[in-house]
Amino acid sequence: MSASIFRAAARGSAVLRAPVARPAVAMTARAAFVPKASFSAAARLRSEHHEETFEEFTARYEKEFEGVQDVFELQRNLNNAFAYDLVPSPSVLIAALKAARRVNDYPTAVRVFEGIKAKVENKGQYEQYLQELAPLREELGIVLKEELFPEESA
Repeated sequence: MSASIFRAAARGSAVLRAPVARPAVAMTARAAFVPKASFSAAARLRSEHHEETFEEFTARYEKEFEGVQDVFELQRNLNNAFAYDLVPSPSVLIAALKAARRVNDYPTAVRVFEGIKAKVENKGQYEQYLQELAPLREELGIVLKEELFPEESA
């Protein structure tokens, strides 16, 4: 018990301190204080980055996928590409699928198509992507999740 008193004393507990008299401040002085404009609560957000066009986005991610050396890089680039509020172009997806083949990651190749299905607005767009990527799918032997598990898609 005596140890707890010493700890309280060492911390400067309010129980052991004498009350400090604070000078009275008039309400008018507090109310008259107005912060400077530089400390405004509505600060403007400024970005030094320019907005990237879809063509720049496509070129950047094609280059990123061409340089992929391992599964981590592939999955990180896919997460970043699908994080935007757009569906990557077929050329980006082709580069991603070739990168998946290069690093020998079949499950990620299947998941690329799941990502496309989640990002498109309607089934017709998904079918267009499948049609565009069909030759590469056949070449790489990628089977869609709907084909692997037909009972789940029904």
